[in-house]
Amino acid sequence: MEFTDLHASKLLISPTRPRGFSVERIVLTKGSISTLKRKQFVESICALYPQAKVFDRRDIPHNKVPISGTTSGGVKHIAGKKTLVFGEHKSAVRFSEEDSNTCPNYWHFSSTGYCFFDCKYCYLAGTPGVWHSPTVKVFVNLDEIIDQIDAVAHRLGKTTGFYLGKLQDGLALDPLTAYSEKLVPFFAEHPYARQVILTKSDEIDRLLSLDHNKHTILSWSLNPQIVIDAFEANTPSLNQRLEAMKRCAAAGYPTRAVVMPVIPVANWQEVYADLIDCLLREVHIERLTIGGICSYGKALWLTDQKLGKDNVITRNLDRDHKAGDGRVRYPPSLRLSMYSHIINVAREARPELEMALCLEEKALWQNLGMETQLGKCNCVW
Repeated sequence: MEFTDLHASKLLISPTRPRGFSVERIVLTKGSISTLKRKQFVESICALYPQAKVFDRRDIPHNKVPISGTTSGGVKHIAGKKTLVFGEHKSAVRFSEEDSNTCPNYWHFSSTGYCFFDCKYCYLAGTPGVWHSPTVKVFVNLDEIIDQIDAVAHRLGKTTGFYLGKLQDGLALDPLTAYSEKLVPFFAEHPYARQVILTKSDEIDRLLSLDHNKHTILSWSLNPQIVIDAFEANTPSLNQRLEAMKRCAAAGYPTRAVVMPVIPVANWQEVYADLIDCLLREVHIERLTIGGICSYGKALWLTDQKLGKDNVITRNLDRDHKAGDGRVRYPPSLRLSMYSHIINVAREARPELEMALCLEEKALWQNLGMETQLGKCNCVW
């Protein structure tokens, strides 16, 4: 289908191309242009990528888009990250159900799906939906998603966080969608619903002028630059992320950081100490959450495909021990060593800083003397 086949109409937003997102294919799936408003929205974004081939697959849902190529070497996933899919997501608001770890579970939602960054350790790449159709998705039914959030929040009748970042990068596509311009004001005015966004992106320009009422928390996933260079391809640098954090904090947004996954690179003690020192010197964060690799077989297989089997992540995994949640992690002794070092550095700089662990076993919290912090981690309000 040629883009010119779509009805030309007045644009509703002024989208811009996110840095690093190279789009070669655009796929229109079920519901993507079923109304004039949706068609206008899709047109405005497609116009930014005139060289991209547009495919009309309104006979299939967003999660059934076929991507040619094999999974070997991550070829299929590389092609998927250059494929932009428009569709509707009817069950975008969900409650997480982690078992056998200390995750408090939380409400989360998906206005987009997956992302165009290329983190070699990405756990999402191994989840069933992404494994079979590893495309970058924009869901066009944002109004319906907001209505679902509103309904859940009113049913619960208490302050409730809704997390954007479990199944996507929370901000990477915001230059295209401008979804923040609807979501932030919605949460700002809501009596119960609150938003928590996780991102590696520095695309924060749309956020700065919004009246957020401190009802949106912005959280950045951080790692030392040496780790970003080796494992987080096509993502903003550490300095770019820190600058974005500073600008958002200056605009009054509550700000958090997640250092995850901690990776035991050479001289990791100094590398991560420098990261924490720099972070706490540059940005006033309200909470710091720490975690390691905690992933499943297919995602770890893809990591090996991209990095080779003799990589620092795979070498340090304890594949013989899986917790009740089925995730593969580093041995408890390595996790304890790395977490305690980072926590001690942070406490030295800011003794009052709230800190927690992500997707960890209770024994580790106990060994670190952090049991009182259980449930005070990144994804929850």
